[in-house]
Amino acid sequence: MRYALLIADPQTANPSPQPPDPEVWQQVMEDYKAYTQMLRDRGAYVAAEALQPNPTATTVRVEDGRTIVTDGPFIEAKEAIGGFYLVEAKDLDEALELAPACAGAEFGAIEVRL
Repeated sequence: MRYALLIADPQTANPSPQPPDPEVWQQVMEDYKAYTQMLRDRGAYVAAEALQPNPTATTVRVEDGRTIVTDGPFIEAKEAIGGFYLVEAKDLDEALELAPACAGAEFGAIEVRL
């Protein structure tokens, strides 16, 4: 079964105007690379992608047959989805075992969805 591990954090919802500390950013990227390699080694990796912060979003809705396009996110949120992994797991329990090892779990939350 395929599960989406959605990486949510407050920084994606409200990005800082200051760039991250280069040493901290390098360590975070190394942690993500190690996590990706672990998933590949287990045969669980299907896909992954980082997303741009919330302010870059465009929201599309259809109301009464009309398409409405709004710049930016539609909702106010303390956390936002900053990226995801799509993994292959035998069941929810296995997907839940994979989630806490993701670097994003240290900064926010990993939402697991079928």
